[in-house]
Amino acid sequence: MLTNNRYLQWLHTYERRVFRWFNQTISHAALDRFFGTITHMGGAAFAIACTLSLALFAQGKWGLAGLQSAIALTASFIITTIVKKKFRRRRPYMVLPYTKVGRNPLKDPSFPSGHTTAIFSIMTPFLFISGWFALCLVLLATLVGLSRIYLGLHYPSDCIAGCIVGTVTALFVVLFVG
Repeated sequence: MLTNNRYLQWLHTYERRVFRWFNQTISHAALDRFFGTITHMGGAAFAIACTLSLALFAQGKWGLAGLQSAIALTASFIITTIVKKKFRRRRPYMVLPYTKVGRNPLKDPSFPSGHTTAIFSIMTPFLFISGWFALCLVLLATLVGLSRIYLGLHYPSDCIAGCIVGTVTALFVVLFVG
């Protein structure tokens, strides 16, 4: 049985290996464009515009899901900000040599991924009303998370944590705001 220290070292090594595969091994101009575009769906401008538009202008269950998304986005942003200040993890491009990163990369702490948190927090309430469309939403949210790794801005664990924070926050909102 591995000791805690050896286990953590193994996880750290494995995470870096996964990061390098996404960031360097599968590097391609088409993926650069694709992930460079889709990553913005987890950004503040898209997330805020999407949730507020649905909350204010959609009717019935879609309007309620939009309101739940807006509340979940706000709450998960607060949680993510607190966690980032507590852990202060440096972004991969700041630590790992040869990391491929675009122009003007973010400099705030990387854990957890804010983009991943945002997209999962706004997507989750719609899982309860959209049927088959839920699969598309989960795929989209997952691609946003993967884009953050591909673009050299986050480790896989940053995105996993963002997925958990966004999803759990939204689930609480759905349970209590309905």
